[in-house]
Amino acid sequence: MSLFPAQDEDLRCSAKGCSADAVHALLWNNPRLHTAARRKVWLACEDHREHLSRFLGDRSLLRDVIAVDELDETHG
Repeated sequence: MSLFPAQDEDLRCSAKGCSADAVHALLWNNPRLHTAARRKVWLACEDHREHLSRFLGDRSLLRDVIAVDELDETHG
């Protein structure tokens, strides 16, 4: 899925099997693979934000959590 979908495409939660609308963007990177400025993006619905944040946080990969509507070309 493109980070910036066509106008009619919805942003969906990245949790396996979830098709809910995403409301949070979890910005992360793996310093062993990515430059310090690089941010990968996982999308999360309200129900999966905590779980996905914990998964990334436990691995020291989570950098920030923002609202989906705050995403722009500088993210991703």
